[in-house]
Amino acid sequence: MQRGMIGLGRMGANMVRRLLKGGHECIVYDRSTQAVSEMVKERAIGTESLAAFAKSLTKPRAVWLMVPVGAVDSTIADLLPHLDSGDILIDGGNSYYVDDIRRAKELADKGIHYVDVGTSGGVWGLERGYCMMIGGDAEAARRLDPIFATLAPGPGSIPRTPLTGKPWARPSAVICTAVRTARATSSRWCITA
Repeated sequence: MQRGMIGLGRMGANMVRRLLKGGHECIVYDRSTQAVSEMVKERAIGTESLAAFAKSLTKPRAVWLMVPVGAVDSTIADLLPHLDSGDILIDGGNSYYVDDIRRAKELADKGIHYVDVGTSGGVWGLERGYCMMIGGDAEAARRLDPIFATLAPGPGSIPRTPLTGKPWARPSAVICTAVRTARATSSRWCITA
């Protein structure tokens, strides 16, 4: 799957690396041309402006922001003229949820899906994977499932939890994706063997 990343700090760059290793195509942009050049050396497609970034993405676009919380609104404002109805904008930072609800409403009026993905994993996420709290339009979140699956930690070598005798306890990994919108919340559960 193709995905765009704006913000190539330590976490954003490592997320791109993990996605590239997982076979995804990544279009990248950062104010630092050096950060973009480093990602290009690792097979990402670099761009020098937000206009070129948006033009390089196949429609409908999936754009992930990994910028400081104070720069989210200004980055969205600069990017918005280059987006179209049906595109998905993902904020991977730790924005205040009230701001996320506001952004989702404002972008919905333009036909753009907003997905809030609080991301944790730091510099170790490249190796271990990232924990994500996903909130937004359920349809948009489902379209992003291949990206989330690649970024998420796998079961690794952690021993399975033994069955405790309780009917809800299972000796398997459980993955939950909660999708929150301004009006409703839905969850999808899947138990993996």
